[in-house]
Amino acid sequence: MTITTAKRIAARLPRLVPLAAALAVALPAQAQWRVTPSLSLTETYSDNPALASDAQKHGQWITEVTPGIAVYGQNARVQFNANARASLLSYSDGRPGNMLRNNVQYDASGRANVIDELLYVDARMNGGTRPVTAFGPDSSGINRYTSENRTKLSNWSISPYLVQRFGNFASATLRYTHDSVNADDPNFGNSTSDSAAIDLVSGRAWRDIGWNLRYVRQDLDAERLGATTSENALLGLSYRLHRTLKLTASGGYDSYDYEALPGNRTAGTSWSGGFAWNPSARTAVQMSAGRHFLGKTGSLLATHRSRHTVLQASYSDSVTNTRQQFAGVQGVDTLALLDSLFAATIPDPLARRQAVLDYLLATGLPLSTVQSVNYLTNRYFREKNAQASFAYNMRKQGSVLTLYANERTALSTSEADAGLLGSGLFALNDNVRQVGASLAHSYRLNALTSATASATATRSRSLETNFETDQQNLRLTLTRRFSRTLSGNVELRHNRGDLGAFGAGYKENAISATLSAQL
Repeated sequence: MTITTAKRIAARLPRLVPLAAALAVALPAQAQWRVTPSLSLTETYSDNPALASDAQKHGQWITEVTPGIAVYGQNARVQFNANARASLLSYSDGRPGNMLRNNVQYDASGRANVIDELLYVDARMNGGTRPVTAFGPDSSGINRYTSENRTKLSNWSISPYLVQRFGNFASATLRYTHDSVNADDPNFGNSTSDSAAIDLVSGRAWRDIGWNLRYVRQDLDAERLGATTSENALLGLSYRLHRTLKLTASGGYDSYDYEALPGNRTAGTSWSGGFAWNPSARTAVQMSAGRHFLGKTGSLLATHRSRHTVLQASYSDSVTNTRQQFAGVQGVDTLALLDSLFAATIPDPLARRQAVLDYLLATGLPLSTVQSVNYLTNRYFREKNAQASFAYNMRKQGSVLTLYANERTALSTSEADAGLLGSGLFALNDNVRQVGASLAHSYRLNALTSATASATATRSRSLETNFETDQQNLRLTLTRRFSRTLSGNVELRHNRGDLGAFGAGYKENAISATLSAQL
């Protein structure tokens, strides 16, 4: 089993080349690097690890060995962050056909300053499992051991860009991005894209008036979707009414060449108006409302931070596709949320990151919170996404809360999804609404021991077929730190939900004990 996993990891190593090449040009000494290997051993008894119906469920003992590594570093020219872990699974009664042997996940990103104030390179890669459909258990947390409703997916991107400043008049950025998304599910297929973006932004000479110009062209080549091109142009204006308040306006044109559903447009103008309010360094709000070629639209981005709390809220309305979302950053990262919270008291980024990791280890809070389930589809869709997250940290307790609501309306024809859904389920992805919530609360019993209660709930509904599924998860965890590098926990969990197209409902109860070491 270990050899098989090693071979799979080795097969992915060539995909690291773009990231390594981007960073190798800028690795002088005097860098701040932190490399943290880790190893955990978990023993679990689950009365239904396969998430089967009550009549078919079967309990098992499961042994899970998880080696991992985290790398973080920065200097004047490089910023780099990577995490990887491989869970190796063994079952007491043998492995049924739909159970996993292993689960490998990795995420790496970096930025290199190749030539000061001229040439930079961003690079990113990640991989793991993703849900095939929104109407079944997700591939994180609830669905830990089965291969049902999950497929392996990986992507990488490299993006060199040039920056040029024209004194105080304006600055320009020219960016090229090449990315690749690959899935084990042949009905989703592999895809690559090349995009070019030009940004021109006003400088300080304009004082109370600001402006920006943006043009983006993307050429996408996908096995199932075919070759498509999109172009987006935007002119933005702002006027400062007060040192903390700006009025904003924008106008643009968007064009896509996918095969649209009857009656849908694929191109047209857009406009919006709004404001940006920054009353302090800890509070910022940007809001707009307007129209694009698909109807009314709007956006929101708000953050507020105090000494003990951080609040974030956002709303977006965009034309996109699944592979474009996989190539970007998704969901709410607890690590990033707490990093913003700790910034008020720990200004040094390296020290702050270690403090956040120590806090997560001591409290047992999850590394990521609930997010909209990004299921597989080869179609273009309009996505409206609202999300809010809140975290607070006091001497004895802390919490992380996340809420989201998401609606996706298909814009392109359904033939490309025939293999994913089957001929009888064409309409399932036409219009999907998802809502979810996650809450984790930790209480520190003493300097070395803490208890954490966490709960998640999600609902997915097809507005065309009225098909609906629910998933719930509850966990109670007791965490004990034996030393700075060694910790253990005992966890009780209860899962329940619907298997959607894969069958009836399921329930799972499990207890597990974990010993984790940072090497």
